Amino acid sequence: MSTTSKAMRQSLALRLSSNTFLVFWCVIAAFPILWIAVMSVKSPVDAFAQNPWSVIFGPNTLARGDGLSILDLLAGLAVLYVAIRWMFTRLPQLVNHYSPAGWTVLGWLLGAAVYGLVFLLLFFGLLPLVLEPLNAMLGPLGQPVVGFTTQHYVAVWGENEFYRNFMNSMLVTAGVVTISLTVGTLAGYGLARSGSDLAFWLLILALIFRALPHSVLVAGYLPWFINSAEILRPIFGDLSPTLYGQPWAVIAVLVSINQPFTIWMLRSFFQNIPAELDEAARVDGCSHFQAFRRVIMPVMWPGVITTGLFSFLLGYNDFLVTSLLLDAQNQTMVPAIAGYFNRETTTTDQVEAVAAAVSITAPLFLLVMVFQRQIVSGLTAGAVKG
Repeated sequence: MSTTSKAMRQSLALRLSSNTFLVFWCVIAAFPILWIAVMSVKSPVDAFAQNPWSVIFGPNTLARGDGLSILDLLAGLAVLYVAIRWMFTRLPQLVNHYSPAGWTVLGWLLGAAVYGLVFLLLFFGLLPLVLEPLNAMLGPLGQPVVGFTTQHYVAVWGENEFYRNFMNSMLVTAGVVTISLTVGTLAGYGLARSGSDLAFWLLILALIFRALPHSVLVAGYLPWFINSAEILRPIFGDLSPTLYGQPWAVIAVLVSINQPFTIWMLRSFFQNIPAELDEAARVDGCSHFQAFRRVIMPVMWPGVITTGLFSFLLGYNDFLVTSLLLDAQNQTMVPAIAGYFNRETTTTDQVEAVAAAVSITAPLFLLVMVFQRQIVSGLTAGAVKG
């Protein structure tokens, strides 16, 4: 029997309309990702066919001998179901059990990386080896019925060395998240516990500057990055580096863009933590920093993870700053995908660009799925002032 009070019960029409809108929104939001995922495993002829059923079933891909049988489809769906269910049930238990005290977030990151690697090896490595002899034994049931090929992914990650762009993106993203969260937690905690109005209005001013177009900030930093070797020569001598074209320049600009937002968001989370916790820690003999590290931060992890996700998305998805400040060798993934499109682009290049675009969504999906509980609790904590 429902425990919802009569005053809070929704009418049948309201429930139907809200659920219909939710389903419609989910379909609209997920359709582009699902569609390009289907395109990425088809031949160029099928990927850009006018008939949507040709894109889905891939007759030309199937005619070339690349496809999936009914057994392949059933086994793949079963493995995906088990993997997703295991990620939501067993993975949290293992991370919480084996993570040392105070290192839970690092344990989650390591667990997510290991989980993703094991899934790729099992799903794309071991599973095809197991299914190949079974398809040969099943006769008609083992014949391909849907076109499917991974040649575009092989071309992107192997021939085009897209993994270099992936490593550059990870370097930039890790730098942005680490610096933003380190400075943001300390500054946010100080502002939340400070009664000064000056610090508040300085933060408001910083947020106003964050609203400026990113190109303005890049233009302001650009002369310093280009002439950094001459500027730093009195300090480093002949070893002074030129920052233009290097990931450190992008990290500096993205941190300056992201830091006001990070401080503001973490400040709101810290304000929801009762000051009595600080006072109790001080009574027990902790210094201000010890109270922050040992008492406040363990309570703050959902807010830190939520803020870190926004910082991650800024560094991971940035196009303008990275395309302007990085050279070809240090280019990140998003500008590298844009490089597939030029006047000499073929349909094969376009499908490879689609495969690269699908590839960069996988880490985001894994990150959100692994940290979804912390993200939800963090957003809830930041939305309601306690």
